[in-house]
Amino acid sequence: MFVQFFAAAGVLAVLTVVPGPDMAVVTKRAVSCGWRDGLWTAAGITTGLLVWGVLTLVGLAAVLAASAVAYTVVKLAGAAYLIVLGVQSLLRSRRGHADTPATGAVAPAGSPWRTGLVSNVFNPKIAVSYTGLLPTLAPAGLSPHLGMALLVLLHATITAVWLGGYVLLLAKARGFFERPAVQRALDRVTGVVLIGFGVKVAATRP
Repeated sequence: MFVQFFAAAGVLAVLTVVPGPDMAVVTKRAVSCGWRDGLWTAAGITTGLLVWGVLTLVGLAAVLAASAVAYTVVKLAGAAYLIVLGVQSLLRSRRGHADTPATGAVAPAGSPWRTGLVSNVFNPKIAVSYTGLLPTLAPAGLSPHLGMALLVLLHATITAVWLGGYVLLLAKARGFFERPAVQRALDRVTGVVLIGFGVKVAATRP
């Protein structure tokens, strides 16, 4: 059982560290507003994983994964949200840092925790991953629900540690990122990346 558990941890860790929308959202908040906002964004993303975990355990995520209509609705909502974040970032790159120091830069609107939560909850690929992957990774010798619950908690912990560490690394280099020219470039890059992820999410199939 322990061997299976550690193998599952390795799979979940690989899935976590692969760059995706979550990391782009965290980067945007951490660099623009500081490490506290970055950590709150990571906390929102982790909360989103727990929400998906609960939905998976009660079977709602399986319904979403099996329903083309439900999947499409959530998919398009998530894609639209990422695209809006990307557009906001591009607009900030044009007006937020032109002649002002970074300390007076325009910060992204909204609660960082809510930003992370919404970006994660409206990612239907997590529902598909959880309903399709967790049952195959659940350690033998435990009830399916208990095994999947432990894996959800494990995934949330790995995500929190990974994103939290990433935010603190960004904080170490914030002096570099606070330069107006760098902030403009970063806003443009993250804006394009978020829009790209939004388009990718909109184009994905269950």
